Amino acid sequence: MKFNFGLLPRIVVAIVLGVLIGLVAPKEIVRVFATFTTIFGNFLNFVVPLIILGFIAPGIAKLGKGSGKLLGMATVVAYASTIAAGILAFFVATTVLPNFMKAGSLSSMEDPEHALATSFIALDMAPVFGVMSALILAFLLGIGMASTGSKTMVSFFDEFQAIIEKTISYIIIPLLPFHIFGIFANMAYGGAVFEILSLFAVVFVMIIILHWTMLLLQYSAAGALKGKNPLSILKTMMPAYFTALGTQSSAATIPVTLRQARKSGANERVTDFTVPLFATIHLSGSTITLVSCAIGVLLLTGGAPTFSSFFPFILMLGVTMIAAPGVPGGAVMAAIGLLQSMLGFDATMVALMIALYMAQDSFGTAANVTGDGALAHIVDRFTNGQKSLQ
Repeated sequence: MKFNFGLLPRIVVAIVLGVLIGLVAPKEIVRVFATFTTIFGNFLNFVVPLIILGFIAPGIAKLGKGSGKLLGMATVVAYASTIAAGILAFFVATTVLPNFMKAGSLSSMEDPEHALATSFIALDMAPVFGVMSALILAFLLGIGMASTGSKTMVSFFDEFQAIIEKTISYIIIPLLPFHIFGIFANMAYGGAVFEILSLFAVVFVMIIILHWTMLLLQYSAAGALKGKNPLSILKTMMPAYFTALGTQSSAATIPVTLRQARKSGANERVTDFTVPLFATIHLSGSTITLVSCAIGVLLLTGGAPTFSSFFPFILMLGVTMIAAPGVPGGAVMAAIGLLQSMLGFDATMVALMIALYMAQDSFGTAANVTGDGALAHIVDRFTNGQKSLQ
C-alpha cells in the first residue's frame, strides 16, 4: 500500500529540521539554504500576478453566466460573510496577540547583514506586470468575457488557468517545504526562531476558536431566519466539516456539503446552485486565518496593524480569494500579491505567512464549507427557494 505523506506533515518536518540544522550549521551551509529560498521567493513573485490573472478572470466570466435574484443574493451573502469574518479576526487578533508576543522581535531581521545569512547569487525575476495591474486586467477581462459571451477568450483562459494550476501543483507546492526549511534554518541561525514557534501555537489556537465563533454566528443567523434550531442544522453539517479536514479542498467536499445541506432542510433547488458557488466564493475560514496570521507576522517584524490599512486589505481579499486554486494552500497563494502590495510584506514575511497558513489550512477549509450550509439557508429564506433563470 502506497503511503501518502501529505503537505502538512512535510511542512512540519521542514520546520523541525530547519530549526535543528539552523542552530548548529555553519554560516556557509545556511547561505546555501538562503540561496534556494531567495531564488524560489523571486520565482513566487514572478508567478503571483499570473495566478491572479489566470484564476480571477475566468472566475468572473463564469460567475457572470448566470443571472437573476439567486446569483445576486448568493454572491452578496457570501461576500458579506467573508468580510465579517475578516473584521472579526482583525479585532480579536489585535487584542489577543500583543499579549503573547514581543512586538518587533524580528525587526532586526530586516537587515540581512546583521542577522540572516545572505544568498550566494542574486537572480532577478521581474514579474511581467505588477499585482494591481494583474487585478485590474483580470477584472476588465473577466467582466468583458461575461458581458460579450466570448467563447474563444474563455477557452484561452481555461487553458491558461490549467497551466498555472499545474505550475502550483507540480512546482510551487512540492518545493514549499524546502523553501520553509530554508527560511527556518536561517531564522534559527539568526536567533529568532523560538519567538516564531511560540507565535505558531498562540495563533493556531486563536484561529480555531475564531472559526467556531464565526460558524456559530452564521448558523444563529440562519436558524433565526428559518425558525430552526441553529445547533441542529450545524450538527447535520458536521460530516462536511470532517470531510474537508481530510481533503483540504472545498471543491472535493462539494458532494458531502450538498447532501448535508439538503438533509438540514434547505431547498434542494437552492442548494444545488449555491453550494458549488459558495465552494468558490465563500471563504470566511480562510479569511480569518490570513488576517490573523498577517497581524502576527506584522507584530513580530515591528509593524503596527491598523484598521485603516487592514479594512481595504480585507475588502480586496474577499474578491481575490475567488482566485484561490483548488490545491492545499491555494488561498494564501492568491493572497500573496495583496500582502505585498497593500501591507508591504517582504519575502521573509511572505514565507512566514505561508508556513503559518499551511499549519491549519485544513481547518480553514472546513470552516469555509461548513459555513456554506448556513449561507444556503439564508439565501433560501430570502429567495423563497426560487432558482434564477439562466
